[in-house]
Amino acid sequence: MISRIDLRGDALPKGGALRDLLPRAEFDVEAALEKVRPICEAVHHRGDAALIDYAERFDGVKLDQVRVPAAALTRALEELDPAVRAGLEESIRRARIVHRAQRRSPHTTQVVPGGTVTEKWVPVERVGLYAPGGRSVYPSSVIMNAVPAQEAGVESVALASPPQREHHGLPHPTILAACALLGVDEVYAVGGAQAVAMFAYGTETCAPANMVTGPGNIWVAAAKRYFTGRIGIDTEAGPTEIAVLADSTADPVHVAADLISQAEHDPLAAAVLVTDSVGLADAVERELAPQIAATKHVEDRIVPALSGKQSAIVLVDGLDEGLRVVDAYGAEHLEIQTADAAAVAQRVRNAGAIFVGPWSPVSLGDYCAGSNHVLPTGGCACHSSGLSVQSFLRGVHIVDYTRDALAEVAHHVVTLAEAEDLPAHGAAMKARFGWKVPQQ
Repeated sequence: MISRIDLRGDALPKGGALRDLLPRAEFDVEAALEKVRPICEAVHHRGDAALIDYAERFDGVKLDQVRVPAAALTRALEELDPAVRAGLEESIRRARIVHRAQRRSPHTTQVVPGGTVTEKWVPVERVGLYAPGGRSVYPSSVIMNAVPAQEAGVESVALASPPQREHHGLPHPTILAACALLGVDEVYAVGGAQAVAMFAYGTETCAPANMVTGPGNIWVAAAKRYFTGRIGIDTEAGPTEIAVLADSTADPVHVAADLISQAEHDPLAAAVLVTDSVGLADAVERELAPQIAATKHVEDRIVPALSGKQSAIVLVDGLDEGLRVVDAYGAEHLEIQTADAAAVAQRVRNAGAIFVGPWSPVSLGDYCAGSNHVLPTGGCACHSSGLSVQSFLRGVHIVDYTRDALAEVAHHVVTLAEAEDLPAHGAAMKARFGWKVPQQ
């Protein structure tokens, strides 16, 4: 079912050559970009009317309005299964603990006597959050987006999620209940690229946002790319990924279960095992079939994901080579199931999130670890981070110099300005000192 890539023996290539050998889902955002362009511009010019038309076209529902009534949020929470509510509340509690600790404080540095630079942290004013509504319902994504925005101090938080035919044109009730638990009362029944456009341009009902975050399908990713520069985004999220770095000490039952857990998201989901143990690789393959037979979403998600080109068992000579492979891969989720897993985890450079040992599975991070599950995909972990409080903050430098402190350095500023052929920059200094800059 799952293919093998044997990288033993010859020296591993470096850089891009190694990355090219590793499995990855095909996810052509650039091709999707041209298809979302007219959708985005229709929202720009027609506002709510375009959103209502697209809801009928793409979601099969006829809406009177896109804003979800407050009563629907209240009702969804009242009707929520108590066990699900308890799980969501615990997830929110733990996420707040972790994200509250990420808050930043202003810091002032005295560069010279009389000359300071203060860095203050300012939250973006308004954020649009997106919660997918395709193959599965993701109230956990509502939590993972809303909590860091709220802890960062964002004043205005709105959320969009696709309307559902089976729920009378409203987003899934568990999504609405999660919003109610979080105090997010501005919710829109809008999905796909049109939701990103709604937040980017604004409509009669929805004020424009400064930033849009949240995972979605390729159309959401393409819309984010379309609006980059107009609004801030978190990432162009691609298909989900798990990589497991394991040796002979790993339990094949755990490894197989964790590979399957990510494969059930989507037929393009990637599941990669990197190991120096042929015995473990064989045992994991034997475990896959019975575990898959005992679950659901088999033919439409799990089997296509595990048998696709994006999933594989990668054989390496040893732990050092395995670390090189997972760093080149830059997984969204990376599990370390080796001897002394905590020490090995410290050696990893590129991963969205790292899960240490047999008792820290990715599923824990998806819901109740306290960490954030909105993470970089497609190898972007080599340069990008997961969603955090920092994602919603901007560092602003405040420069405060006295006359004497400026006088001390003015001649250097004039010299550098003239070296760059920008004499007016230098003149701005000279004007402050009677056109004769003090020489130090």
